[in-house]
Amino acid sequence: MEERTILGMLDKAALQWPGNPYLLKKEDQGYIPTSFEQAADAAKSLAAWLVYRGFRPGQNLAILGDGSPEWVCFEFGLLTAGLVSVPLSNRLTETEIVFRLNHSEAKGLAVSHNYLQTALEATARVFAEAIPHKDYTFVILYLDSDFEWAKELFDAKAMTARGARLNIELLWYQDALAKGNEILQPQLQQDADPAARTRAQKNLKIQQKLEMIRASIQENTVATISYTSGTMGQPKGIMLTHLNYWSNCHDSNTLFDNPMYFRMLLMLPPDHAFTHSVAIFTALTCSVALYFVDTRGGNMATFRNLPKNMQEAQPMLLFTVPALSANFMKKICQAVQAKGPLINGIFNAGIRAGILWNGDCYHKPNFLVRLKAFVPYFFAKAFIFESVKSQTFGKAIRFCVSGGAKLDIKQQQFFMALGVPVYQGYGLTEAAPVVASNTPKRHKLGTVGIAAPSVRYFVVDEKGNEVQQGNIGEIVVKGENVMAGYYKNPEETARILKGKRLMTGDLGYIDEDGFLVVTGRKRALLIGEDGEKYSPEIIEEAVISSTEVFDQVMVWCVYRKYPCALVSLNMDVMTQLVHRIKPQSAKEICIFLQNEFYRFKNQNTFSGLNPSWIPVVFQIVTEPFSEHNGTINSSLKLVRHRVEELYGDLIEYSYSKEGSNNINPRNIAAIRTFFALD
Repeated sequence: MEERTILGMLDKAALQWPGNPYLLKKEDQGYIPTSFEQAADAAKSLAAWLVYRGFRPGQNLAILGDGSPEWVCFEFGLLTAGLVSVPLSNRLTETEIVFRLNHSEAKGLAVSHNYLQTALEATARVFAEAIPHKDYTFVILYLDSDFEWAKELFDAKAMTARGARLNIELLWYQDALAKGNEILQPQLQQDADPAARTRAQKNLKIQQKLEMIRASIQENTVATISYTSGTMGQPKGIMLTHLNYWSNCHDSNTLFDNPMYFRMLLMLPPDHAFTHSVAIFTALTCSVALYFVDTRGGNMATFRNLPKNMQEAQPMLLFTVPALSANFMKKICQAVQAKGPLINGIFNAGIRAGILWNGDCYHKPNFLVRLKAFVPYFFAKAFIFESVKSQTFGKAIRFCVSGGAKLDIKQQQFFMALGVPVYQGYGLTEAAPVVASNTPKRHKLGTVGIAAPSVRYFVVDEKGNEVQQGNIGEIVVKGENVMAGYYKNPEETARILKGKRLMTGDLGYIDEDGFLVVTGRKRALLIGEDGEKYSPEIIEEAVISSTEVFDQVMVWCVYRKYPCALVSLNMDVMTQLVHRIKPQSAKEICIFLQNEFYRFKNQNTFSGLNPSWIPVVFQIVTEPFSEHNGTINSSLKLVRHRVEELYGDLIEYSYSKEGSNNINPRNIAAIRTFFALD
């Protein structure tokens, strides 16, 4: 019987494809590969070091850093030693790191260069705020090559809190790996000197202990504790087992028709549930080569390196999130526009025609529609689209898969027309994470696809009864991918796990063709004055999909007469617009924005929206929702309660006599902060 664990997958991959490239890191001389066999060997060596250091099975260790072979191999080492990995987002603030280290009771932290300073400060706070005071050595393992720099920074910080030097030790990944290699070497013969025999005996005990630990790891053993982003309150630690991952990896492989020997450029951080399962672990089932984006130089350098890395890796598949694919879409349109009005005109006409030609990709448009679209679409496809594709994504790209948040229909249509489909999937970390996805063989725009092979989902009403097809309700998931529970949080575990069913908190329905459609979050519902509840995401998508002048939209209503909205402006589009139309006043811009906000009313796609759901008024925010102000979390999702806190005065203003009109003094003042207008 096959071993259904992550370690079983790693061992099998090392036997099947020992020399095949698995993890590739950008160095000065180019991309340097780590093979499947090398990754498995590194995991064993690091596990030996962890046992040597006194770490015990079941203890938790955190990892914070950019994607790299060291990040992945160290996590495999943790799992091989029977420990639990706590992957941390590299977008977390110091305070958020402190919470996760304290809550998980982590005994150490592996960290890469770009986050060492934050990690040191967070660790000092963990000790300073701990009650009772920590009484063990906290190990910080530095994953990158410039260890001398790391030691200098460590010494400069002095690692003190409450006036006392902390019991914290900084160690180097390469030293740990070397020590582990030494421990695993064949033991010396009996005629060796006494000191060597003593070392050999100790090493042998560690080897025997590792064998016992390896044998004890079962499919229901917890592998990771992954923290939620805290969108709806305090973060929760999601306990995922080896079987959760094994099941989801094999499902993902099947969904995408066993993508053997694909190349993938990893643009998302390694802790991201999507990357973790569907890239790092699923690659073990089909020999996928994972290229990590060059992060040397920090976040800004990473974005600059991305285009070059894309051409170097020549990926066949990319994983993305809506914010990232939106940026690709924006850059593509800007690059084409710079080529002049002729090329830009052909490109835009081709995209519009491609959208007509494709329809929803499941039901083909009628003959007359396709006939109308044929010439502009295939002309642009032959002479422009292929060049745009290869310049942006490389010549080998086949498709992308989007997760993390809802992908608006405008992006889906654009990339499908361009010839780089972005297949929308659906999942949540509690489900390890894939529940459903569109696939190259079966897809429908506007949906999140079909169920993964071993997953079953239902749509239920508030009483838990399954609703008829087409009716909106809560999505409930059942399968071997469903988490073991929330770490140290039995109340929330009991709320979300009903027997073997996972209550996702997401609302949706199964359409007439059997595709799942997600409409919003149950706990983020708008509540009308009469108590009627509805999803804000439906309206937000309607606005964003119908115009380019708004960058972000958040709709709000809690027992009020009507909903209101907060919007940020797309300043690139607005700047071009102002330059072109040369408005005489800020009020004129305000009137234009009002017309743009309600453009969706004239589109058939959104004609069925209940009029009572449509915001009566919007207020312009002068600072975009972002991670900087806490309104966007580390998963690039909107933190609604934080927006309410930050812009509570604007929300209240929306229900005043003056503020209930879009052409109001505050909106006019907001426009004047961007443009010098009367």
